[in-house]
This record gives sequence, C-alpha cells and structure tokens, in this order.
Amino acid sequence: MPANDRTPVTVIGLGAMGTALAEAFVGAGHPTTVWNRSAEKAVPLVAKGARHAGTVEEAVAAGPLVITCLTTYDATREALEPASATLVGRALVTLNTGTPEGARRMAGWAEARGARFLDGAVKNVPTAVGAPGTLLYYGGDKGVFDTYERTLRVLGGDTVHLGDEPDLAALYEQAVGGLLLPALLGFFQGAALVTARGLTAGTLVRYTVKWLEMIASELPAIAEEIDSGDYTRPRATVGIFHQGIANVPQLGREAGIDVSWHLPMHALLERAVADGHRDHSISALVETLRKPE
Repeated sequence: MPANDRTPVTVIGLGAMGTALAEAFVGAGHPTTVWNRSAEKAVPLVAKGARHAGTVEEAVAAGPLVITCLTTYDATREALEPASATLVGRALVTLNTGTPEGARRMAGWAEARGARFLDGAVKNVPTAVGAPGTLLYYGGDKGVFDTYERTLRVLGGDTVHLGDEPDLAALYEQAVGGLLLPALLGFFQGAALVTARGLTAGTLVRYTVKWLEMIASELPAIAEEIDSGDYTRPRATVGIFHQGIANVPQLGREAGIDVSWHLPMHALLERAVADGHRDHSISALVETLRKPE
C-alpha cells in the first residue's frame, strides 16, 4: 500500500537522536508511536502528540513503518526480539551505528522474521533533523524506500538510496565518518595552541572554516587520482607532508601540549616513503592503507 504524507510511524529508542526523529514525525502530522526501555523518556513526546506504547510488541504493531534508533545492531535485535512475530510484513528501518557486517547480519535477522529491511544513517546532529539540507542515506530494500520515501524525507531533505545491498549505509557511514575525529582533533590542537597564548578558540573558527573549504574543493581531484591510480601529477606530495614530521614534536614542546596523536599518521607517512611514494600525490597514502602492517 503506497504511503502518503501521514503514514503512521513507530520510533523505538528515545535517546537524543531518536527523540529528534519522533519530534520531526509528530511535527509533520504523522501518527507517531514511541517506545523506550526507560518509559520516562517518552513523556515530553507524548505532551507534543506522540502515543507511548507500553510494550515493544505494541509499538511494532502500531503501524507499517518501524524506525529504530538504538546504539548498535545487537541492541536493536535485543530490543525487538519480543516483537519478532509482529514484524511480519512490516518495514523495518534501522538508524544506528555499526559495521557493514553488522548491517548484513541485521538484514538477515529481519528478513528471517518476515520484515522488509532498510538500513540508514543520519549524517548530522539531532538538532538538524528535519532541515532541508540534512543528509540521510539508506541501503537495502528499494521497495521500502520507494514506498516510504516521502515519509523518510521528513527527517531530512537530502535523502538518498544508495542501493539494494543492506550494508551500503553502514559502509558509507564508516567511510565518511572516519573524517570526523581527526578533523576535530586538529581543531582541538589549534584551540590548545591559541588559548595557551591567552587567545580564544573562537578566533580560530573563521580561518578553520576557510581551510576546510579549501580541503573540500580538493576532494574531487583527490578522488579522481585514487580512482585512476595515477599519483604522478601531485598538487602536494607525500614528501612535503613527511618533511613536516620534525616540526610537530618541537611545536608540542614550545606550547606544552600533547601531540602524540600524530604518531600513527607519521608512521603511515614513513611507510609511504619507504614504498616509493615520496614524489607522488598525498592521495597515494590510500595505497599504503590498503597494505596494513
């Protein structure tokens, strides 16, 4: 049955992100049923118009579309197990973190219980849920995506189906998400540097944003180098980055900050040079990553 813009939705898991998902559905006028192990987390949502199910079975039975937002695939299976028989014929969408293998296992579990499975990822913070530019991507049953796309777009205007393989969202979540902590650590190191001089971290923001914009502008060319395997026309070489290794310990001593988080990256650069990539583009590091020690 085609979903309209008022499809009943069940949201299971009411942490910060799960609560934001439920609020978006309620705000868009969807009949929204919620469930969480700690029932008190449902109280603010009920005040906004959601219905609180007393059991997970009751929550799953409330509508054709069940969205889970728990910490892991294991936690999702554990929470849903009592409602296994109720999942038959329903669409199950998981929005949690995990590996591609975990997503494949989750898909097998759901399909064995007669559910149609779609795995997804929200690529933003809870406060951005529902915004036109918020990205969510999904992998799995295309029929589920097509049927409920209009409903899923309530969560973010940039909603994408990556393909029928159930682990694609987890694959891209890990591939893209790996950028976050290194980028933040770079900013935190900068903040430690300037605040040690009596300046504020806020003074870094404008310049950091410009730097990130420059990096973003280079990504298409870097991706083309990786896809072609041709690293011989570099904008910046592995050697240039390798030469900078010596500056980092000195910086740490001068500023009195911990720079040890650089050590694994330095080791990677050392291996790349040893592999003959000194004069190649920095994107040749992907070849070293493909050959773990």
